[in-house]
Amino acid sequence: MAASAYAGTSSSMAAATTGLLPRVHANHSSRLLALPYLPPPSSSTSSLRIFSNNLSESRRFSSLQVKASSTEDTSVDSTELLSDLKEKWDKLENKSTVIIYGGGALVAVWISSILVGAINSVPLLPKIMELVGLGYSGWFVYRYLLFKSSRKELAEDIESLKKKIAGTE
Repeated sequence: MAASAYAGTSSSMAAATTGLLPRVHANHSSRLLALPYLPPPSSSTSSLRIFSNNLSESRRFSSLQVKASSTEDTSVDSTELLSDLKEKWDKLENKSTVIIYGGGALVAVWISSILVGAINSVPLLPKIMELVGLGYSGWFVYRYLLFKSSRKELAEDIESLKKKIAGTE
């Protein structure tokens, strides 16, 4: 019975859609509905040709590579780094404050990741946030990066902020 019901619905669907399709004469149908013949792609020869072109370009540019070098030893010794960190940790007076701030920073990053995940789950809100970010980026470029005087102002603001953070101001 299910097969006959399915056949009945498919024939009614076919009857309903035939009224929507444009009528084409039988002698013109092969010209209008036939797709042009496309030769099969020769993947082996074209991919090898592309690979050989990329290889020759990479060989050509490999001779132009320049490596920076200096006379000073710039490698970082891990034991020196650890001893420097231990020395700075020993100089701290309020170690509990540093631990609390570090833990607070980790909790803040965790909560902000949860908040961003919740915002991304709302359908339209991520696109609106992208537009807000794009608008702010455009304003920042216009305000601070476009003109020479504003770039100097931005550099001065950054230096004053560095001094405030370092405690030298």
